[in-house]
Amino acid sequence: MDSSKKILIISPAWIGDIIIAQALLKYIKQHDPETIIDVLAPAWSHELYSVMPEINKIFTMPLGHSQFQLKKRWRLGKELRNKKYHQAIILPNSWKSSIIPFAARIPLRTGWLGEMRFGLLNDWRILNKKKLPLMIQRFLALGKIKTTTNQKLDWKTFQPHFEISNNQETIKIKKLFSIKEKPLLILCPGAAYGPAKCWPAEYFAEIANYKKSKNWQIVLLGSNSDGSIGQKIQELTNKACINLIGKTSLLEALHILSFAKLVISNDSGLMHLTAALDRPLIALYGSSSPEFTPPLSVKAKVIHLKLNCSPCFERTCPLVHFNCLKQLTPHIVQNAIRDLINNENLFTDTKIGENFS
Repeated sequence: MDSSKKILIISPAWIGDIIIAQALLKYIKQHDPETIIDVLAPAWSHELYSVMPEINKIFTMPLGHSQFQLKKRWRLGKELRNKKYHQAIILPNSWKSSIIPFAARIPLRTGWLGEMRFGLLNDWRILNKKKLPLMIQRFLALGKIKTTTNQKLDWKTFQPHFEISNNQETIKIKKLFSIKEKPLLILCPGAAYGPAKCWPAEYFAEIANYKKSKNWQIVLLGSNSDGSIGQKIQELTNKACINLIGKTSLLEALHILSFAKLVISNDSGLMHLTAALDRPLIALYGSSSPEFTPPLSVKAKVIHLKLNCSPCFERTCPLVHFNCLKQLTPHIVQNAIRDLINNENLFTDTKIGENFS
């Protein structure tokens, strides 16, 4: 009979959060390599979890993060009872995310207290935000015993990292998407959260036009919802870019990002993917904060103006002016690019999440 500990992870619903969650998986495996880790996650995220070697099995969460549907959650929990998990770690803070582990009768149900989840959780933790300011610290803390929850941990040991081997799949993707053997700049101009996180399309276009004149290849990456931004950049660059927005799977995007000499991205899932691949990255922050979810890589340069009104964490600018993005000019970004490309010592000297101003 297999005596290995079995843990079910209840996944977040955002790409960036899922990537950061790999730190917890690494932490668990380091402390007990025999632990079996399964995850309950949205169907679209399976490709992402498939590149995390720590995961044993992926179960599909059939409900969106905004859907309650108590009966369906309860039914799914009952279906998981025969898996005999020893522990569930619930990464979302919502009340509804705790229902399935409770219905599955998992003996130890760990998570932040969140929306008053007494009862649903029996290993609830109270978060000290000052001691654990970063999301990665908060995820890692849920893997520790309760008495040490808010003690700081050297999270850099466990930061997310993806390996993409140079194999036949890589060759196939390069051919499929016309990736040439020249310096590749990837622009990620969208952000699922909203326009208050999106650097202006005309600024992306200015960088693209300059790099095109230096014989770089330019690729646009993003989801279907970023289509209008991609079209505008194409208009402003006379179609100088390969527009792959909405045309790749998550796994294909991961491969393409691994080819990049440089990536410029808003605070988005693609930014976190780039950081996990350790590709040179310019990360642009507007309404959000790098003090909570920075790109976890020494090869990332964070640009955040820290205006009095920022971060506001709103989807659109409440003051209408979008100054946190508009005042972050292409000139500022060009200076950051120069540092990344020309400074040979950058990647050993730069701190993760370092700001540029």
